[in-house]
Amino acid sequence: MYVIVTNKPGKFTTQIGEGLRPVKAFDYLFCGKKTASFLIAELVDDTARIRIVEEGGTSVNTVPVKFLPRFQTVERAIEELETLTAFSTLDTVLQPAAWA
Repeated sequence: MYVIVTNKPGKFTTQIGEGLRPVKAFDYLFCGKKTASFLIAELVDDTARIRIVEEGGTSVNTVPVKFLPRFQTVERAIEELETLTAFSTLDTVLQPAAWA
């Protein structure tokens, strides 16, 4: 099983913990500006958690992955990202990247 986690520059970062293995990362560009990063991670342990850290560290939330949508394959997770990031004729790009 695979999950998708997100970073939004200037808003929050997501940190994966034990029980998740990074597989593929993508940057999302909207009209040429990077507005998000996505990570597809393999779920190795159903009790895994992610940390969402607000910019500036003012707020930290720990969320169990059981609340995240799950995908059977990496390809299905990529299809979902492509669906979520395409907007008619607007200039949107989902490009491979390194997870920061």
